[in-house]
Amino acid sequence: MASRTTLARRIGVVFGQRSQLWWDLPLAESFELLRHIYRVPSGDHATRLARCSDLLGLAEFAQTPVRQLSLGQRMRGELTAALLHGPEVLFLDEPTIGLDVLSKQAVRTFLAELDARGDTTVVLTTHDLADIEKLCKRLVVIDHGRVVHDGSLDALHARYGSRRTLVADLDAPWPDLALPGASVVSVEGRRVTLELDGVAAGEVIAALARAVPLVDLSLREPQIEDVIARLYRGEH
Repeated sequence: MASRTTLARRIGVVFGQRSQLWWDLPLAESFELLRHIYRVPSGDHATRLARCSDLLGLAEFAQTPVRQLSLGQRMRGELTAALLHGPEVLFLDEPTIGLDVLSKQAVRTFLAELDARGDTTVVLTTHDLADIEKLCKRLVVIDHGRVVHDGSLDALHARYGSRRTLVADLDAPWPDLALPGASVVSVEGRRVTLELDGVAAGEVIAALARAVPLVDLSLREPQIEDVIARLYRGEH
């Protein structure tokens, strides 16, 4: 039991659908209760609370009962509550689920700041792929209980996200070219959409420019949703 208690002091946990705050108490009083539960020195507690309050904008609703908070406000309170005892590891389960755009932005900015400080390891589980793009240096993808990727987001893109999209507006009709490493997705009037598979975009653009006058070009990187879908389908 002593070991379990010691370990509990070294971690923080936030569940998207569960609360560690007291429903009928103002948010500030929940924080004070947690200070006593974890036996956090007053100075350390005040410093951590001030930092969280500044980054998450807690002052405007710190005296509001938890039951009256919006979901976004409560999640900001949950993050603060999980960090007041100075955990070494913070486990987050769907921390942005159901949040509005501004609340998601506030939570992600806070977590990025927390990561930049380097004194807390964050383990994040999420189905919101924007969380992954904005926050994660290391990504573990699990499919039916099996780890199918463990590495950086860049490595995931390099392996499964090589198919970029080139959209070209032409100054002449599409001449039905065969471009190595590129396949035609669609032709709409004088706009052609090409999918590039592992070939340098510059090579395709140069070949295209030699064959037909160009008006405009745009290159789209693969969306993280598409990359993850290819991984789950086992495509390389």
